Amino acid sequence: MTNMIENPILRGFNPDPYIIRVKDIYYILVSSFEWLPGVRVYESKDLAHWEHCTDILTDQVDLRGNAKNCSIWAPQLSYHDNLFHLVYTDVKSTKRPFKDAHNYLITAESIEGPWSEPIYLNSSGFDPSLFHDDDDGRKWVLNALWDYRITEGNKSSGIVMQQYDSKQQRVIGDPVKLFDCTPLKKTEAPHIYKQNGYYYLITAEGGTGSGHAVTVARSKELLGPYEVDPLNPMLTSSDHPELPLQCAGHGSLVQTPDGEWYMAHLCTRPIEGKYAILGRESAIQQVYWNEEGWLRLTAGGNTPQLQVPAPKGVSVQVQQPRHIFEDSFEGPQLKKTWNSLRILADDSWCSFTERPGYLRLVAGESIQSLFQHHIVAIRQTDMRFRVETALEYDPKSYLQMAGLLLYLNDENYLYAYVSHEEGQGKVLRMMRCEENSFTLVPKAIAIKDDLPIHLAVEVNETQAQFYYHIGDESVWVPLFETQNISFLSGGFTGNFVGIAAHDMQQFKGSYADFVHFRYQGNDDRPSQD
Repeated sequence: MTNMIENPILRGFNPDPYIIRVKDIYYILVSSFEWLPGVRVYESKDLAHWEHCTDILTDQVDLRGNAKNCSIWAPQLSYHDNLFHLVYTDVKSTKRPFKDAHNYLITAESIEGPWSEPIYLNSSGFDPSLFHDDDDGRKWVLNALWDYRITEGNKSSGIVMQQYDSKQQRVIGDPVKLFDCTPLKKTEAPHIYKQNGYYYLITAEGGTGSGHAVTVARSKELLGPYEVDPLNPMLTSSDHPELPLQCAGHGSLVQTPDGEWYMAHLCTRPIEGKYAILGRESAIQQVYWNEEGWLRLTAGGNTPQLQVPAPKGVSVQVQQPRHIFEDSFEGPQLKKTWNSLRILADDSWCSFTERPGYLRLVAGESIQSLFQHHIVAIRQTDMRFRVETALEYDPKSYLQMAGLLLYLNDENYLYAYVSHEEGQGKVLRMMRCEENSFTLVPKAIAIKDDLPIHLAVEVNETQAQFYYHIGDESVWVPLFETQNISFLSGGFTGNFVGIAAHDMQQFKGSYADFVHFRYQGNDDRPSQD
């Protein structure tokens, strides 16, 4: 046992963390973008050991047609009046110079729901936050302000705030420009905390890449003016490419019952110093308020630490088992670790009842569809892992396919699949799409019987090797050559590994039955779920 927490605390695609303590439970919410269910929630009793407890957004949103890197951004949770309040952005388009970003509020008595119908707030920007002012009982919605008139660089022009009336269930009064950007620019993710007679405004600045940072400002009055921390930024990895945690920013605060303070924040761990294949992750730092009333890292300086002190009285297990996820598809529903793209995995295409003991995926549109892509996938949470699955599929056309894939978005994926070729019948093939450039491995491997087809992929940092065997054969055969997957990085999400079925001949015209799925991480890492 040790008293140190190892970062990141949430590995793989878990960006934009917002942390809160409600009674004796800590929660972290993360952005989900185009993956559903949306707004993943983790819980902890001690800030060191985290478990995935629920996902909030299900049928409240319609993400069909939303482009990559859009949809659900930066959720924020507050607890007031015996209610959980969740605010979030549904981004429909980011086509410059505009950004169609709609902000909503939902409430529930329990983190598990049921949640209310969404209340529309505004569309002036993104990353909303709800502040409850205990002094006068008023509530305020903050968000980044998008100004399409800015001709150079990012169009985030600062933070705007507007009063929210819970009885009328709408924002009221005129918006107030609360804060302009510092020289770091790209101001977003605002949160207000009241401490020692000040209102503290914490924002993310510098963009979500290597210049990402946490900016802190304060004011005696809620409406400002706000003075910026003279040592700003409070947290960043900028100009320190040697650090294992990069892109540090997008912070939020929580206080323990014993009065200690911690900040959850976004980070990446680029492989080979360049490729954040796991996406943007969540880390935690211990912080304190100095004599001048400014927020500081207890470790000193302003760079993120791999290890931070746990709260008083908390013991952390030094090494936990490697991450394993298994689903034998016994039903009656998918395990909560799974996600689907833009649509929920419902019984119309993802069924346990059609063939008990199997997951039947009815084929959807193409792998690049933004509407009916029938895929279920899990986050890659390790730099080294192996996945195995098996399926039965009877395609009649090259337009029908099902199999195992590594998937970043509709422009970047690697797909090993079962299909049909004229003159050969059932075959194994592989396709690759890198930065929207599509290639197909010329060779097709003929399959001469109807036995189950076993597929596997083994990933070692930027290298991926697919394998297969047929029926009860025990020897895994390499499926084509090793693939470089460094292109499965970038953007706002992280790499997923999943199973899918597609039919471009007839929508829902074929189906594949999957019999099992197993993910084994091969990193030495703390367990998170």
